[in-house]
Amino acid sequence: MNEERLGRRLQAARVQAGLTQQALCQKANLSYSTLTKIERGAIKTPSIFTIQSIAGALGVSLDELMGSAVAPAPPARSAKVRSKSGVTFVYFDINGCLVRFFHGAFSRLGERTGASPDIIEMIFWHYNDLVCRGEMTMDDFNHKLAEELQTGEPIDWLEYYLDAVEPIPVMHELVRWAAERYRVGLLTNIMPGFVESLMQRNLIPNIPYDTIIDSSKVKAIKPEAEIYTIATEKADCPAAEILLVDDSRVNLMAAEKQSWHVLWFDDYRPDESAARVRSSLEPAS
Repeated sequence: MNEERLGRRLQAARVQAGLTQQALCQKANLSYSTLTKIERGAIKTPSIFTIQSIAGALGVSLDELMGSAVAPAPPARSAKVRSKSGVTFVYFDINGCLVRFFHGAFSRLGERTGASPDIIEMIFWHYNDLVCRGEMTMDDFNHKLAEELQTGEPIDWLEYYLDAVEPIPVMHELVRWAAERYRVGLLTNIMPGFVESLMQRNLIPNIPYDTIIDSSKVKAIKPEAEIYTIATEKADCPAAEILLVDDSRVNLMAAEKQSWHVLWFDDYRPDESAARVRSSLEPAS
């Protein structure tokens, strides 16, 4: 059994069914930890009974989930190309590259609570790294926000975030274009469950990525060296064949230290930035 391929198919089937990880766990009577590990291929030879439970909850057959009917595996590596600079795998960041303006959530929450957006942002950044590393749950983060803002009622940061972000269409087109030619993945500092929610709302391209490096799942964040090591292993190619597209120069500098190729994305000039990425990925003749 190819655990990573099974994880991709399971994730694609879940998204197609319109279920969050939490909802699928409830339907399949499965722990959240087990499901997330299966989706990222971290459990070697998961129990066939577990897979049967997941298939039943998704309304698909076991053969569909373990075979190719739900989500075809990405084309074989031999079908992909190599850029003139030697790139065979492209990682895309999410915030600032595929979506933008999540900071608008601070203003929206401020309108509801009467708190200054600056204060909300300060609280947010105080806990952000902990949540993105998976060291603090979303429930705990939401509780902290409500507690420190003294709202007296619950706060769902995910909903504020999803309502605030806007997709960057030219980058969505670029991701799909790149996926037809290269192996592609996401490499993002993000809170638990946000990647799946963004896909469900079509705020980021919902395609069968070769791998998704979600900081809250791998327990490491950019620009820490550990997350690039994990991403290199998941890309299953030499570091010198990986390109990272990111809006943070600090993250890009850390990737360069790992011998990756890097390109800075400027969300104020998305068309120019996307064109620069596409030009850099011109295939070798």
